Amino acid sequence: MSDIATPPKGQGPLARREARLAWGLLLPTLTIISLVVLLPLLAIFWISVKPVELSDLRPPEVVMREGYRGDPGDDLRLDYRVRVSSADAAMTGVGFSDVIPEGVTITELPEMCTLTGRDLDCDFGDVDGGWRERLQIPAEASGPLPDNDEVPAIVRGEGDFVLTNFEFTGENFARIFSARDFLSVLWATVFYTVVGTVGALGVGLMAALLLNQSFKGQGLLRGLYLFPYVAPVIAVAFTWVTLFDPFSGSANALLQQMGVTDGPINFFGDRPLALIMVTVFEIWRYFPLSFLFILARMQSIDTDMYEAADMDGASPFQKFRYLSLPMLLGILSVLFLLRFIWTFNKFDDIFLLTGGNAGTRTLTVNVYEQAFAVSNIGAGAAVAVVIFGTLLVFAALFFRFISREEGL
Repeated sequence: MSDIATPPKGQGPLARREARLAWGLLLPTLTIISLVVLLPLLAIFWISVKPVELSDLRPPEVVMREGYRGDPGDDLRLDYRVRVSSADAAMTGVGFSDVIPEGVTITELPEMCTLTGRDLDCDFGDVDGGWRERLQIPAEASGPLPDNDEVPAIVRGEGDFVLTNFEFTGENFARIFSARDFLSVLWATVFYTVVGTVGALGVGLMAALLLNQSFKGQGLLRGLYLFPYVAPVIAVAFTWVTLFDPFSGSANALLQQMGVTDGPINFFGDRPLALIMVTVFEIWRYFPLSFLFILARMQSIDTDMYEAADMDGASPFQKFRYLSLPMLLGILSVLFLLRFIWTFNKFDDIFLLTGGNAGTRTLTVNVYEQAFAVSNIGAGAAVAVVIFGTLLVFAALFFRFISREEGL
């Protein structure tokens, strides 16, 4: 009998049909996720190379108010107040058309207007940003004034919208990198991220080692360890600010009564102490997440290895160094990656504690200040692009040099 060729495993017609079906079922979900993630990201990249300020987010348009001035029998005028909504964007072909109400007769027509029957058309041509004009047309009325808004006027005009045109600039990035405080902002970001991430992992690891034992009240203590992470951030931030207040805080009162300090310490108002304090707050608030994952991994390690090490006379440090730590490197690597990204993007903690003052302004706080405090949306988007690029490079280096060694 001749050998019958069999297709490789997973390459048969049935496997291919199942693969197509699986991708077809996943396609709507993948499309939605891609749109949710990619569209805002592309919008940020687009805005980062645009000279966009907060006042430029609305497209330029012609705005007009119309009404009567005077009495029907004495100095009656049709009153049109026309303006351009944008203070900077010029507009072309600005004008309006209106239908004169029955019983009203125009006695004098301005040069820029034409009247065909009862159809009034006025053309102002090309105007600059911030342009406004008040047009009063003399008229007469044969009776009571009719409602002038019965047939609303139609305005027209075309303007160049900064968000949709194809004019780009690198001024936003030049402004960021040439700023006098850019290096200090970058240093605060690096210090806060690296120390906060390593500190949260270290404290979480120590907490997991302490609670990886069976004793009375173990469950209650583990629950208390999770309090900083599950408590509302605005509540714990307010508590810290009150506790370390230089005038009414309990920490300052205690330090002065113990003779440690002669006067009050402004923990969140002096450099570099403010940066250290917000970093300590970051470690305290987010070490429970590391503690939870590390403890779960430690409890899944086979205890037979520790029993054998005890019989060989290994010390607790040797058991941790040669048994526990190799088993924890995988989860520690994942936690380091996640905590680094989350801490690098952290905004609310710093803003609630110091508002970005006293040397605690990180890149994420700088996004807020550029976009809303200075009203420069383009510069804020440029800072966000810098953050994205930094995290992308970090993730690439992490998976290239670190996670591969751990088999991730």
